[in-house]
Amino acid sequence: METYSFLRELADSWALLVMFSIFIGIGLWAFRPGSRAIHDDTANIPFRHDDRPAPLRGDDKPAAD
Repeated sequence: METYSFLRELADSWALLVMFSIFIGIGLWAFRPGSRAIHDDTANIPFRHDDRPAPLRGDDKPAAD
């Protein structure tokens, strides 16, 4: 059997199965029950120190920095 034919068969069957299993595993890991608090904390990082309004520039509009 040629090397190319063997690698082609491997990629068509087992490698596809392994990659699909990894994809499903990552999805299950991301949506596991205990990860909601971690995702909520990460989503709120931009607002963590947002305790006062942004400074005004001169035209009475909030700064978009």
